[in-house]
Amino acid sequence: MTAIPVGPPRRLVELTIDGQTTRVPEGTTVLEACRSLGIDTPTLCYLENLTPVNVCRVCVVEVEGARVLAPACSRKAEAGMVIQTDSERVRLSRKLVLELLASSVDVSLAPASPGYLERYQADPDRFGDAATVAQPPKIDNDLYVRDYSRCILCYKCVEACGVDAQNTFAIAVAGRGFDAHISTEFDVPLTESACVYCGNCIGVCPTGALMFRSEHDMREHGTWDETQQTTVDTICPYCGVGCTLELHVQDNEIVNVTSPLDHSVTSGHLCIKGRFGWQFVQNRPSP
Repeated sequence: MTAIPVGPPRRLVELTIDGQTTRVPEGTTVLEACRSLGIDTPTLCYLENLTPVNVCRVCVVEVEGARVLAPACSRKAEAGMVIQTDSERVRLSRKLVLELLASSVDVSLAPASPGYLERYQADPDRFGDAATVAQPPKIDNDLYVRDYSRCILCYKCVEACGVDAQNTFAIAVAGRGFDAHISTEFDVPLTESACVYCGNCIGVCPTGALMFRSEHDMREHGTWDETQQTTVDTICPYCGVGCTLELHVQDNEIVNVTSPLDHSVTSGHLCIKGRFGWQFVQNRPSP
């Protein structure tokens, strides 16, 4: 039998967060250390199954001795660190970021957004309505809708389309400043791009900028109601990989499909069949 070497154990580093001393394995992020203590640190662009890109800056914390606030999602914990997650400087920074985001795009479908705005007493209206990025949704296929009036440029869809999941590289952030936007290669229509319609971009979008066509149509007709939805776990029937599917069901019909982030096979990602190939279940003959 071939011997399989075991890597050296990670040493523990000790740091202080909001007056609490904790020890975490070397390489742990500040965000993970905060969560280990039950400290609720807000995030928008962070997701466990993606590489942190620290672009939203909502998770910033104050590190003693540092000149600038540090993004907790990507900053590694170091021995002797003294961190404040709720100082006046941190709260002001988070408040301003939330105000700028909510005054620029529609964040009403971001689940955590209302709570964050209330928590930091953010007032997006003080920047005026003129800043709102208004544009009609892009409906060019039967699977999903792109509504960039809700896009906060969190990079999650780009990461999921790239090395973190699909390796298709169909989309990227193009432009700079106010002209920055999610774009296909050479800005061609999505239907002419390298997109394989896996839908992993939808699975990671935090604001509803990317949405199942089924959900979009139900919202348009006023029939979408998450309080009436249940989730059923099953295994994808299309191949032998064994992906776990979470079927979201309303009125005895599947309305969309996700996969658990902590699933060892998918890590939350699926292919086009697993994410969108469920319509046949509802094509039942009339009794």
